[in-house]
Amino acid sequence: MADMEYELTEHGTVHIADEVVQIIAGLATSEVDGVAGMSGSFAGGLTESLTGRKNLGKGVRVEFTENDRSCVIDISVVLQFGVNIPDTSYQIQERVKSSVESMTGLKVASVNVQIVGIVFQSDKERAVDADSFERVERSPQL
Repeated sequence: MADMEYELTEHGTVHIADEVVQIIAGLATSEVDGVAGMSGSFAGGLTESLTGRKNLGKGVRVEFTENDRSCVIDISVVLQFGVNIPDTSYQIQERVKSSVESMTGLKVASVNVQIVGIVFQSDKERAVDADSFERVERSPQL
């Protein structure tokens, strides 16, 4: 993947690395309710586990078109069980498009969302939810 380059002013050019757009899109996606995580490649997961740093661009692929300063973004996500998939996908598309366009000045031609998995609530999370529910039920009413 090549970086996007365009002339901003008479003072010079601007280079936007594809990793920058990947991180912006990944952060915007993770902010949508119902998104459990991003799905990346095996190599990206291995690098993340070895370095101990979270890969914010995981599961995002960016393709630039040189002539009109636009890009196409492909996102692979894992959703939580029970969410409305079309609504959540639409929210991802809207959030990514607005974030990338406002931060970079690039036009986002399309945001393609691929649902690669569903995550169920674990027994541990159910126990925590039940515990917090019991505390609310037992609290005195004013």
